[in-house]
Order: sequence, then structure tokens, then C-alpha cells
Amino acid sequence: MCKNRSATLVTQRQQRSTRTLPSSTAAASPSSSTHNPAASYTTATATSTSIGTTATAATTASSSSSSGTASSLSSLRISLPDNPIIYSFREIATATNNFLSNRITPSSSSTYCCSLHGRDTVVVHRPFRGDPASLPARLAAACKSHHRSLVRLLGASISSDRIYLVYDFAAGLSLADCLRSLRNPSFTPLSTWISRIQIAADLAQGLEYIHHHSIDGGTVHNRIKSSGIIISESDLSAKICHFGAAFLVGELPDREEHNDKKYNLNKMSRSDSGSMKIEGTRGYLAPELIAGGSVSRMSDVFAFGVVILELISGQDPVKYSFDRVQKEYRSVSVVETARQVLKAEGSADEEEAERRKRVRQWVDRRLRDSFPVEVVEKLMVVATRCVEEEATRRPNMTTVAGKISKLLLESKEWAERVKAPVDISVSLAPR
Repeated sequence: MCKNRSATLVTQRQQRSTRTLPSSTAAASPSSSTHNPAASYTTATATSTSIGTTATAATTASSSSSSGTASSLSSLRISLPDNPIIYSFREIATATNNFLSNRITPSSSSTYCCSLHGRDTVVVHRPFRGDPASLPARLAAACKSHHRSLVRLLGASISSDRIYLVYDFAAGLSLADCLRSLRNPSFTPLSTWISRIQIAADLAQGLEYIHHHSIDGGTVHNRIKSSGIIISESDLSAKICHFGAAFLVGELPDREEHNDKKYNLNKMSRSDSGSMKIEGTRGYLAPELIAGGSVSRMSDVFAFGVVILELISGQDPVKYSFDRVQKEYRSVSVVETARQVLKAEGSADEEEAERRKRVRQWVDRRLRDSFPVEVVEKLMVVATRCVEEEATRRPNMTTVAGKISKLLLESKEWAERVKAPVDISVSLAPR
């Protein structure tokens, strides 16, 4: 069964290859929906079928709604290859105690940890807005996509207007919990620069795969944020959660309606989002989404840039402070503070020294000033370009992943130079 997320963080610091996190559940972001699956268990169970249900049983005239749901579920199973698993709603409801227990976090109402078919899994439920006829092909394509920086999608279940996505369980903590522990704010398992730049590289490669090499030649994630990223307890590697969810539930514009050769997920169009409900987390939403635009690869790039700035500074994406003069609360984003750190003032020589000083002050103090300032500054520049106000000015993830990979190599070279020598003997005796 899944482990308890509230387990205490271990304080032992070892090398990256042997460093461990506390046993915990895989992080997943709560859905904004307030749907109560437990309340609809009776009717949903009646409309669900086991894997062996045939089309004949599905057409039994108990009611038009139940027969329609059973028929679609049965045909969905038949049309899929062996790779994706179509779970019955009864299986999922039983495994989650009718959605009354095994939540990832106490505040989560849409993500549950349970055991299905003999393996630990995470179940995420969301409203289904897509076309049921296209779901078999979409699910097959999503389940065939694999990358070491993505939590694997195993299968799904449909019931009424909800879709239940089943992911492999990834042991570890969310990046948000690693950076900002409520129990011990002064401690972080990511206490070295190498651990953080490695996570940045993992995330960049994972998102680059999603954008350019996954479903149908690339798709959009639409939920990139630090609470939706798992840091493995075995080696501190990073995995992106909820891959394929936006594609499957119908949060993305339908490319077929726009002629696949002409429609480009890199671009944002307000007309594409007229009937789309834009969902996201404060601090990660790109300006074009707030203005009413559609989700795109560039909105993913913006959210990725925010996560990288979190990784460097340890700060929340948005903080609130009370203005004593105006007597009101003001919000300050990590994007704004990063831009202030990198802004140019004075002559070139004076500015470089002052900028390096500001960078040192802005970086997470728990790194204890042990990091290559030049590399950190370069990574901040990459991140601030990802959060440009204009979507067209942001780089694509192929470019970003390449730059961060180079910064990882520079960081490893720096670590080799500064590490303490181990082959020197010291003697206090006279020679």
C-alpha cells in the first residue's frame, strides 16, 4: 500500500546517489472541482462494468443512461491495445474506500493513493469535457509515452461526466514540500546546488519530451507547478505528475478542428479558448491565459520558469505582505523579485559586482553560499526569459533543456574544483 505522506523528513545528508527522502506519497495537485464521487457511488457503480462485460450485457434495458455508459465503457476496452488498463469504477471506488480515505493530502479532494491490480497507484479524477469517441485513441497514445522524468500513466476509468486517471505511484515528496517544509522551515533535503541544478535539468528534459516527442508528436501539460513534481526519495531525481491529463480530459483545443498542419500549440489564440475554462494556480498562470488566451506550449514554458525561480530561491511563487502605509496586503511574485535582482544599473563593471552581490542575497540561504554564482546567474537569466510577458519572446523547451544541460556540466566542474581533497595526509610529528 502507499506510504504516509506525513512521515518526518530525514536529516542525514549524503551524496546525491545515496541521499534519501522520507517515505511519503506521490504529490499531486488538488483539482478545483468540488464533485463528490462518494455521493454518486451507487449510480456510478450501476453504470460501470467489469473488464469482461460484453456488448450484449451493456445493452440490457435497465435504463437508457446506465446502458449507454456501460456500452461506451465496453467498447472502450475492446478498442484499446493491451498497454492501457481500463479499470471499472467499482475497482477504483473499492480501492479508495468509496473515496473516503487514502487521500494524497488531507486537503486534496481529487487525488487518492490506492492499490490496483497488485501495484501502488495514484488516482486523479477530473471533469471529462472531451469527445468520448476519441478517448480510446487518446488514451492509447498517452499510455505509450514514457520518459524517466514523467510519472507513468497506467490507464483510466470513465463514469458519467468524470474521468479517473490512474498513475504509477512514485515514492517521494513534492518539490514544494522539499523547498518549504511547514514543520521545519530551516531544513531542506535539497541542501546542495548540484541537487537543485540536476532537478532543473530533469524537469527541462521531461517537459521538452512532453512538448516535442510524446502524444501525437507533442502536447501541452497545462499544470506545471512545484506541488505537481515528485522528488524521488532514492536519488533526488524529479518526475512530473499528471502527464496527459489535460490532453485526455479535454482541456486543450482540438487540433483536428484547426487543421493539424496549420494549428500550432506554440501559439496562443483567444478564439480557440472561447468555450474553454482556463484553470490554473496563482503564480504559474501566463499573462495570456489571464487575458483569456488558450493554453499552449508557451504557457507551459512560463510555468516552468516560475518553478526554476522557486528552485533557486526557495521562495513561494507568490507572497503576500501587509503594506503599513496603504494598510492593505500586497502580492509580490518570485518573478518580480528575480527581475529586480538582474536589472542593470550603473556602469558595466560596477553593475556586475552589484548584480553578483544581489544574486548571492537572493539565492536560498540554506545552500550556505556554496554555489557557482556565474552559473546561478545564467540559470536565472534562462528562467526570466521563460517568464517573458509576451509569449512569442519565450524560448522553446528544446532550447531551454540544452542550456540547462550545459549549466549542469558547469556545475559539476565547479563541484570537482571546490570539493575537499581526500588523498592528502597530515602529520604533526617532526620530520
